[in-house]
Amino acid sequence: MKGETAVGTKAKDIKLDIFKSLFQGFSKLNRKERLQRLYQMGALSAEDLKFLNAGAPVDPGLAENFIENVIGYFKLPMGVAANFVIDGKPYVIPMAVEETSIIAAASKTAKWVRDYGSITTEVVGKNIIGQIQVKRVKDFESFKQKILESKEVLIDAANRSVAQGLVRRGGGVRDIQVRSVDRGDSHVMAVIHVLADTCDAMGANIVNTMAETVAAFLPDLFPCEVGLKILTNLTDERRAWARCHVPRSAFHNRYFTGREVVERIVRAYRFAYHDIYRATTHNKGVMNGIDSVLIATGNDWRAVEAGAHAYAARSGVYRPMTEWHMDKNGDLCGYLELPMAVGTVGGVTKLHPTAQAALKLLGNPTAQGLAEIVCAVGLAQNLSALRALASEGIQRGHMDLHRSNLELLERLGAVRH
Repeated sequence: MKGETAVGTKAKDIKLDIFKSLFQGFSKLNRKERLQRLYQMGALSAEDLKFLNAGAPVDPGLAENFIENVIGYFKLPMGVAANFVIDGKPYVIPMAVEETSIIAAASKTAKWVRDYGSITTEVVGKNIIGQIQVKRVKDFESFKQKILESKEVLIDAANRSVAQGLVRRGGGVRDIQVRSVDRGDSHVMAVIHVLADTCDAMGANIVNTMAETVAAFLPDLFPCEVGLKILTNLTDERRAWARCHVPRSAFHNRYFTGREVVERIVRAYRFAYHDIYRATTHNKGVMNGIDSVLIATGNDWRAVEAGAHAYAARSGVYRPMTEWHMDKNGDLCGYLELPMAVGTVGGVTKLHPTAQAALKLLGNPTAQGLAEIVCAVGLAQNLSALRALASEGIQRGHMDLHRSNLELLERLGAVRH
């Protein structure tokens, strides 16, 4: 995200005070007025405005390129989380989600952090992983040594054949690693990891092909029976992290002092750390934000979700995805680090016009920039839930927003009867 344009291509020079003023009262506007504000920010072009004002129509025939046995579209509402400032830059965050209060909570927390604290982000690593299973290895150390001795040859073979396009863009296969896995029957299987930088693509298909290419050479290097050749969604070689710092004074309310709220948030985190039942719902709240942005931008949210939960259990015990603590000044510090293999080119991301509009709202980020944004939203979403739980309770704000849904259901019931 560093060095990238934020809030659309025309808004790169927008000042924070103007950004704040354009989001003032945003939730009280009607849909067309909100779109007009986004146009004023430079987050949307006149063409985007026309497309979204028309209800984001999509050619039914386009769906035939995505899935099989098409019968139509299932549309999710798409909104924007306001007030986000990430690494000092303002962002409009597109979120596609059906659940009441997620966007409102993210916007409220983003405004609060913008005014009193900060969110910073970074990406760690660029590689996703293709796995090659070798079903049974009698002498694992000899097998590993032989594969690693041939590593450069295997990397070159993959890069010269299936990864030429990635290599031209600065990516391609970067490394090969070898692991042993106990089969549970007194035998050992070997698992070869093919690590590849897929640039701005999520890269599932190309990494699968890379794994198949490398696997074809293995029997000539060492007598073995090759099994599965497939990427893993536990992309721990391509992670993003977000940090949040909020001074304790910002938490003061009519119920508790700022220090008391910070202490209660940390205790809520500790509850999730020690109890798997609480950790599950804690992490669901993190993914509320993450999945919503991934869906809006046409990314494979199921892959990221699977990787996030696996990463949360990497110690052998399922833990909360976020970490929260009180520093020596009594301020709140939060941290979220997750595998984050996302893309901004290829597939639905490029073909679906609404996904393209969503990426434009974000300033057309690179895959690295999108990963950082997504992680920041997940951290803010978690903070919004913990802050509510630690003070007035989660239901107060949620049910105020949910009431309109209940009223709509009552009206529909009256019409049907």
